[in-house]
Amino acid sequence: MSRIRVATAGWAVPRAVREAFPEAGSGLVRYAGRLSAAEINSSFYRSHRPGTWRRWAEETPEGFAFAVKVPRSLTHERRLADPGELLDAFLDEARLLGPKLGPILVQLPPSLAFDSVVAGGFFGELRARHAGPVACEPRHATWFEPSAEALLTEVRVARVAADPMRHPAAGTPGGWPGLAYWRLHGSPRMYWSAYDEGMLATLAAQLRSEEAEAVWCVFDNTSSGAAAANALRLRELLGD
Repeated sequence: MSRIRVATAGWAVPRAVREAFPEAGSGLVRYAGRLSAAEINSSFYRSHRPGTWRRWAEETPEGFAFAVKVPRSLTHERRLADPGELLDAFLDEARLLGPKLGPILVQLPPSLAFDSVVAGGFFGELRARHAGPVACEPRHATWFEPSAEALLTEVRVARVAADPMRHPAAGTPGGWPGLAYWRLHGSPRMYWSAYDEGMLATLAAQLRSEEAEAVWCVFDNTSSGAAAANALRLRELLGD
């Protein structure tokens, strides 16, 4: 399995690229026939039944991995404060994926400024419960300052490289160097715009040059169905 995983947010197989995927099986089965990872965003909005998590694990081949997004109750409602019981409930669910559990994704609201006490408390609680890879997508400018970078490195949390960029440093990975994680939301129109050939070629070169042990690239421009096409083309450019 390549150390570079190309994925989409969710696992929709749009009509425009339907023929590029296997014909038989559920949407997830077909998706996993061509791509080695997926990002679960629905966990941000709601809990799922244990059987749902187990089915996702069972429907995907050996070596497949899921990134799982932390619930908004932790990031947007409690704003990282007092996470204990909510973290326990979330991790109990995500662990039902077994060995297919990949990075935990923490996406922060744009209004959430870096506070070393609050952030340190949250990631300390998370690390007390979970030793696996963690990625954080901050969106407030204060998270790109040296103090925030130092904390993320200390707690072994990778800072996501995001497009569109909200800060000049947001376009490249940061934090803990063991994981490099890209989230591409579509530009110039978020969630809709497809990425062109030139951008994908540049991205492929960036991914290949990463020294991290694990590299993830997730296309979140799903509203127009562009994500799957971009993911497939990027895999081709990477030689997969």
